Amino acid sequence: ERDERVRAVVKLASFNDAYLLVGRFIDPGVLEHIYKTAGAVAEYKSLEKEQEGFQLTFLMIFVVVTVLLLLAAIWIGLTLATQLARPISNLILAAEQVREGNFEVSVDASDSTDEIGALSRAFLRMTRKLKTQRQGLMEANRQLDERRRFTETVLSGVSAGVIGLDGKGLIHLPNRSASELLAADLEKAVGKSLKKVVPEMSSLFEKVKKRPDRLRQAELTLVRDGAPRTLLVRIAAERLDEDVIGYVVTFDDVTELMSAQRQAAWSDVARRIAHEIKNPLTPIQLSAERLKRKYLKEIKSDPETFSICTETIIRQVADIGRMVDEFSSFARMPQPDMKLENLQEICRDAVFMEKNRHTDIEYDTEFPEEGIFLRCDSRQLSQALINLLKNASESVDGREKPPKEDLAPGWVKLTLSKKETPGGATVRIVVEDNGVGLPKEDRDRLTEPYVTGRSKGTGLGLAIIKKIMEDHNGDLILDDRKEGGARITMVFRRLEEADAEPENANEPKDELSLN
Repeated sequence: ERDERVRAVVKLASFNDAYLLVGRFIDPGVLEHIYKTAGAVAEYKSLEKEQEGFQLTFLMIFVVVTVLLLLAAIWIGLTLATQLARPISNLILAAEQVREGNFEVSVDASDSTDEIGALSRAFLRMTRKLKTQRQGLMEANRQLDERRRFTETVLSGVSAGVIGLDGKGLIHLPNRSASELLAADLEKAVGKSLKKVVPEMSSLFEKVKKRPDRLRQAELTLVRDGAPRTLLVRIAAERLDEDVIGYVVTFDDVTELMSAQRQAAWSDVARRIAHEIKNPLTPIQLSAERLKRKYLKEIKSDPETFSICTETIIRQVADIGRMVDEFSSFARMPQPDMKLENLQEICRDAVFMEKNRHTDIEYDTEFPEEGIFLRCDSRQLSQALINLLKNASESVDGREKPPKEDLAPGWVKLTLSKKETPGGATVRIVVEDNGVGLPKEDRDRLTEPYVTGRSKGTGLGLAIIKKIMEDHNGDLILDDRKEGGARITMVFRRLEEADAEPENANEPKDELSLN
């Protein structure tokens, strides 16, 4: 029961186990408030005991809500980022395709007025312009490539050498003829200085650099592989407005032209000499023979001197006659009469004649087992072989005896051979000797008229041989033997099988014809 009193117990300090109990009746309303306060305190203490559980629950709820809000924020952010980044990603992919050369790529260029839309439209305009420019460049490159191929075709087809230089004098466009004339692979010399590759052209090139408005030309002599060659060189500057952007070097081989000019001049001289000298030779010789025959017995004072003088006149007239004959042969070389001839017989006859003239020299021949037939002029070819063998014999006779040693026996060897090459069959006639050899100086001019290495030579022998070889579409090669002496080679090139059969069809043969 509820008691409407308030009691208080106080322990009395003066007494042991004594307490003072005081009670008083109070207002019921006050008691009601006291009971509610006590209940609230009890409830508070009960709730205070459950506080940790509530806090944990609230914490879990807060965490869940926070995670949900974070996920929602991330999703919203990704959605917005995707919407913003998709056009940029498309632009990046399109730019990569443009970089790879695909100008047909397209991007979605909406009518939006934001920066992405403006960028997409600018990108499309750029790709269209690049596509147009690329097509223009490709067309220009195609035209340039066609012009370059045309230029290279033209340059490769001309016999003149052409070298294109840049503004610094470096080689960048040589043609095939230039490489052949200079005996160098100019394709490997691209990017190198002309003065280093062809030092003979340095002075002429320097003159053009000083005066680029003028064309310079000069005749230059180049020595390649031991053979001198005369080139007519022209160098001109290529200018754009007032700037020099390059140089063009052109050159022709005029060695044969100059040789032909000298030969033509000497032919005219020889014709005049033969005409002026030949007429009085016969009466001089006849008069000397008559003087010797008629007055030798009548001269009593010094008949021996008279005989020697008349014989000298007759002998010198004969020598002059032979020289005049050589002049006539050189000046009036007839056109060759081409017939199918056996080269072995021609070579054998020429060797036999020289063998009888020089019995002290050993002559040797080397012929193939099968006969070689060639369409040629047998008389002219025989004359050429006799001149070669005669020169070889004189070279052997002209040797000097070494001190304290015996002179080796002299010999001359003629070799006839045929060789198959990719360009066709060739026939070679090689004459070798162990004589004094060919002179080192002016060797390239030995085949020109009146150029000789011997004091008694007229200088017409090799010139006549060269003329005969040119008429037979052949070459004459002058060379030295390693062991000493000379090696002269007659080469008949571009040979084909003859249409006609030789008279002796049963004899083994190899039929060849000159074009």
